[in-house]
Amino acid sequence: MKSIQDKFLFQDRNYIFGNWEDADSKETITVINPSTFEILGTVPKSGKMETDRAIGAAKTTFPSWKKKPAKERANILQKWFRLILENKEDLARIMTLEQGKPIAEARAEIVYAASYIEWFSEEAKRFYGDIIPSHKTDNRIFVLKEPIGVVGTITPWNFPSAMLARKIAPALAAGNTVVSKPSELTPYSAFALAVLGERAGIPKGVWNIITGDPVSIGASLLESKDVRKLSFTGSTKTGMYLMEKSAPTLKKLSLELGGNAPFIVFEDADMEEAVKGAMLSKYRNSGQTCVCVNRFLVHDSIAEEFVSRLSKEAAKLKVGNGLEPEVEQGPLINDAAMKKVELHVEDAVSKGAKLIIGGKKHALGGNFYEPTVLFPVNKEMLVCKEETFGPIASVMTFSSEEEAIAKANDTEFGLASYIYTKDIARIFRVAESLEYGMVGINEGIISSEQVPFGGIKFSGMGREGSKYGMEDYMEIKYLCLGGII
Repeated sequence: MKSIQDKFLFQDRNYIFGNWEDADSKETITVINPSTFEILGTVPKSGKMETDRAIGAAKTTFPSWKKKPAKERANILQKWFRLILENKEDLARIMTLEQGKPIAEARAEIVYAASYIEWFSEEAKRFYGDIIPSHKTDNRIFVLKEPIGVVGTITPWNFPSAMLARKIAPALAAGNTVVSKPSELTPYSAFALAVLGERAGIPKGVWNIITGDPVSIGASLLESKDVRKLSFTGSTKTGMYLMEKSAPTLKKLSLELGGNAPFIVFEDADMEEAVKGAMLSKYRNSGQTCVCVNRFLVHDSIAEEFVSRLSKEAAKLKVGNGLEPEVEQGPLINDAAMKKVELHVEDAVSKGAKLIIGGKKHALGGNFYEPTVLFPVNKEMLVCKEETFGPIASVMTFSSEEEAIAKANDTEFGLASYIYTKDIARIFRVAESLEYGMVGINEGIISSEQVPFGGIKFSGMGREGSKYGMEDYMEIKYLCLGGII
């Protein structure tokens, strides 16, 4: 991490009760730059003992953090927000080194992560209760909203700062304390945020971070009665496991799981805007986003033109090390991701899809894959059944509005979806018919701090961001006051 100006931002140990600690066993996990395969360092390979200690720290500090006036919590979060922006360049470089995304995307993610902290610092002061008209003349009914307690968070590698901030900010703003497990592939971004959080005044033990064995850490979080909520972003399979194993302790859950986003382009769409939105949604972060397009559904009268334009734009993308100038697409995160992308492309071609561009490892080798367009695809192909998580644009056609809706909904997932059309009536008909938690209408980027991010069906439960995201970190308490004569 020689390129980091503030060397203290690069931490490589657990953060428990304000202390930087190795794993009790002294075992470590190696962290590798996916662009160069350079070893960046190691982090602790922690398990149950370290996790239990972190839970204990969060439990100990919860009463005092809960009682702190909302304005004081808000002021700390505001200071944290400012520190993140002041250190944006260092934070972005850490992210690009461990995750691979282009530095411009990393800078944008740091700003995006900070926006959640700013938003929830403001919401902390505005989360009001209620007074309900009573059923009796001598009673008064009040509703309070209180923090849940100790919260566990498990976050992925694809947006290592934003996904963490989206959970930590509302949890802390509401008065909860937290134990976080970032991905072992991208741990340094989380530790850097913790350094800045400490400088902002987050008390010791209020936020704790551990790295290590996902099974052992997860089991400790799930089995603990002191952990009252678990927030997870990741695969549907893992989300189902967490839901099952959290049942004995009846934890409150927020699960942001897999997606299979359709991108519907109707015959009256603005073609230029549709292609622009497609590029933003599909190839950002090398296609490794939960809301990126997995299936393009294009009206058969314009499909050839759309595919031609999309292919020309995708072919222009500069692939390479994210720290190099003007790079627009970085590597896939690891070899497993590469093998999945290769399998999906091979399967599609074997079942009749044509490679318009790309379709193989990039000339750079390693974890780099060419921007790819497949056309036509059908529902029997893996690219339409599973989340590809790579720079593969898979295009199928439809001939009617009803067919487009049916094809879009033909999946167990329900996270994000997209529509391009100029017909106002159609916008409402289709948006209301799509079985998804989010619908982008003539817009390829739909994420921001003030919107309720989340899905339905096998894409999970709960919402992150917006006032609804705050609600997921609070409990409702009803007070009935009698004897008012």
